[in-house]
Amino acid sequence: MPTIGVAIAIPEPWASELQDYRTSIGDTTAAQIPTHITLIPPTELDVDDIAPVAEHLASAAAAVEPFDIHLRGTGTFRPISPVVFVTVAEGISSCELLADAVRTGPLDVDLHFPYHPHVTIAHHLDDETLDRAFGELQGFECSFDASAFSLYVHDETEGWVPTHEFELG
Repeated sequence: MPTIGVAIAIPEPWASELQDYRTSIGDTTAAQIPTHITLIPPTELDVDDIAPVAEHLASAAAAVEPFDIHLRGTGTFRPISPVVFVTVAEGISSCELLADAVRTGPLDVDLHFPYHPHVTIAHHLDDETLDRAFGELQGFECSFDASAFSLYVHDETEGWVPTHEFELG
């Protein structure tokens, strides 16, 4: 049973910059996770459901227009979850609308936490390292056009691999 995820990929050069940072502070999962804003968290699907899910995602993408994303500064989910992230300063409501559109039909999944668009930069590390990430990337900032999102399938060797891209609008 494959595990899928749906996310907006962060473009270069920022994707590599944030992934390299995440790896440099000891987050060993970073090498197999492309830098992204999650729309659907890891979800198990029957292999036969991939094609209908891709059709659903194409329909959802067509219903949402491209939008601007501005990432700036850091935030954390502590003490609830040991995560430090780069915040979405502009584009939050558009991310929420897109996430709502994809989380219907075959992807009507229950979330463990309320949806909060963000870019993870440190996860499951000690408090000192999480504090360091929070401080060191406080000045991070970039902007880009969100014009697509991807369906990712988890591979035990390669990590999260994009298998389909869906253009917005």
